[in-house]
Amino acid sequence: MPIGRVVSLHVRRAAGAAPEAVAHAQALPGLGLDGDIFQHALSPRQLLVAGAPAYVRLGLPANALRENVLLDIDSAALISGQTLAVGASAVLQLTFACEPCGRLNLRQYQLVRSIGAQRGMLARVLTGGAIAAGDPVCLLPQRMPAWPNDWRARVEMVLARVPGGMVVEYRQLALLAGVALTYCRVFPRVARELGLAHVAVGLRSDNPLPRWDGAGLFDQPAPPAAGRSQ
Repeated sequence: MPIGRVVSLHVRRAAGAAPEAVAHAQALPGLGLDGDIFQHALSPRQLLVAGAPAYVRLGLPANALRENVLLDIDSAALISGQTLAVGASAVLQLTFACEPCGRLNLRQYQLVRSIGAQRGMLARVLTGGAIAAGDPVCLLPQRMPAWPNDWRARVEMVLARVPGGMVVEYRQLALLAGVALTYCRVFPRVARELGLAHVAVGLRSDNPLPRWDGAGLFDQPAPPAAGRSQ
């Protein structure tokens, strides 16, 4: 049985551009939404799923949370690692809660303070397919590995996955952990505190070890698309 429905869809096509409302969107497996600037094979934040109840509670204008997919259920009930079947074939893996960024204050005064943990859940596309407003959303039984909401814990998780004999550059670490590039400034200290400084390097480092791009980090079997209850 569906746990909810898709209310609306938005795609952001360029940096600095406002999200564009669309009647339907194509979810690309392992990438994100077709045409969206945030589609990336090695990102845990390919799209943002928000819940309409947060808009009611906060009295927000449409798309103030800058979500890609708005559902008619409360996003606070969603958990990292859950998989959602959306429409006829798309399957999304929920990764972690989306932290509010300062840019949201441009939409409404002190919106970041008001939102707290109500912005929604980030997700990856496991199985592609068309998504449209009104489509049913079903919770699938298969669970994927959970991602921590705390960015430091995500950094530790990624660093621990660096293959032996390789290192990861700070810029790539930011992408894989789902944080802004500005976090690169604190990565050296965080890596030292975690005892993993030997696997993280700067862009201009003379470390001769090959660079890991994150290959294999998201390799998990996708849930089957067949047999869903509509």
